[in-house]
Amino acid sequence: MHPIFVKADKQPVPILFVTGKTFTETAKALGARELVFVKAAGFEAKAGRHLMVPDEAGKLAAVLFGLEDGDDAAKDLFRPGALAALLPDGVYRFANTPHDTRLAALAFALGSYQFTRYRKAQARGARLVAPDGVDGEDLTRIVEAVTLARDLINTPSNDMGPDELEEAARTLAKTHSAKVAVTSGEKLAKEFPLVAAVGGGSARAPRLIDITWGKDSDPKITLVGKGVCFDTGGLDIKNDAGMLNMKKDMAGAATALALGHMIMARKLKVRLRIIVPAVENSISGTSFRPRDIYPSRKGISVEIGNTDAEGRLILADALALACEEKSALIADFATLTGAARVALGPDMPPFFTDDDGLATEFSRHAAAENDPAWRMPLWRPYEAMLDSKVADLNNVGSTGQAGAVIAALFLRRFVDAPSWLHLDIFAWTPSAKPGRPEGAELQSARALYAMLCARYA
Repeated sequence: MHPIFVKADKQPVPILFVTGKTFTETAKALGARELVFVKAAGFEAKAGRHLMVPDEAGKLAAVLFGLEDGDDAAKDLFRPGALAALLPDGVYRFANTPHDTRLAALAFALGSYQFTRYRKAQARGARLVAPDGVDGEDLTRIVEAVTLARDLINTPSNDMGPDELEEAARTLAKTHSAKVAVTSGEKLAKEFPLVAAVGGGSARAPRLIDITWGKDSDPKITLVGKGVCFDTGGLDIKNDAGMLNMKKDMAGAATALALGHMIMARKLKVRLRIIVPAVENSISGTSFRPRDIYPSRKGISVEIGNTDAEGRLILADALALACEEKSALIADFATLTGAARVALGPDMPPFFTDDDGLATEFSRHAAAENDPAWRMPLWRPYEAMLDSKVADLNNVGSTGQAGAVIAALFLRRFVDAPSWLHLDIFAWTPSAKPGRPEGAELQSARALYAMLCARYA
């Protein structure tokens, strides 16, 4: 199991979860002396408040931690994740039931994350006895996957280019005895011309990474992740604010790899494929230009209306490859549009699919896993906005409106599969929240993992 979880301990410190409605009854579990201390400290059972209660010898006897009331529609199921950074070294246990015990334990582990590649970690030694009935091994797989994604996304582009992304993919594949094929150079330009065009302006060569794992006789699941290791916007250059966080433009690739880790570590009965087009969208004399026209792997010609709409181009070739074999599900992940953030904010990625059954199934697991997502429409009348007078379609819409929908409709032109899911993720927590430190975040993968476990475990 993950080091933050322990199976047992002689005297773990109890954590008592309290709400405004349950505080009086729950506090009865404390001794009379401890109750006097709690009263003297003026503790209020509000969400996020905590109090360390000493015994008569001055040792830590218990921890009180406030949650929202159970009927509060805005309650945060990851609220206990704040404890990992609040508590002193020691072993703790949940003395009563939070709103969701499994998610509380998961949040406790996720809240302990620190990005330590460039500086030392802060000393944190709080450990948690794995709650009864909670699968600590499965939580460990999830925590490992989230850590992998956060580390990859948090790494700046000088240390996370196409070469390094390929290395990360190869490391994951080796861990799980999966196969890896990488297409680059002249072969890339021939077989994946849109990937080659987007990456053509960088000194760091573009490539397409293709991982396969499992038995061919099992249901085929294909994950596609946008791997733009840095996005200047190309010749349609971003401003300084727009470019500042573009190290995370490969978060789709990180998400696909992280989900792949969960699937392979769980040994789900699937034949898994992970496809990552890895590029850097840079500016040079060999950059692709506005009004250029390129063929695609699918044979659809694309006019470049804006070089900053590069993610959909590389995904188009990757999705065409994914559709060349029959898959039970194709899912793609991409930090694709600012319009998605305007519509739904940073915490809730929109998803798109024509499969109503898949939408219902995925939404149910997203809610259960506290990994929110919201369905948006593939509104077919908007396809006309992608018309081009000189090619089969343009890579941007003609009006600038409905940006997330237009991007999804562009991708849809390259998909020939009955069950396809497109996720327009943000992959970033702008300010720290319980269980979610500021910085990189894995979005939508836990929900999809839960759905696949329900299908294939």
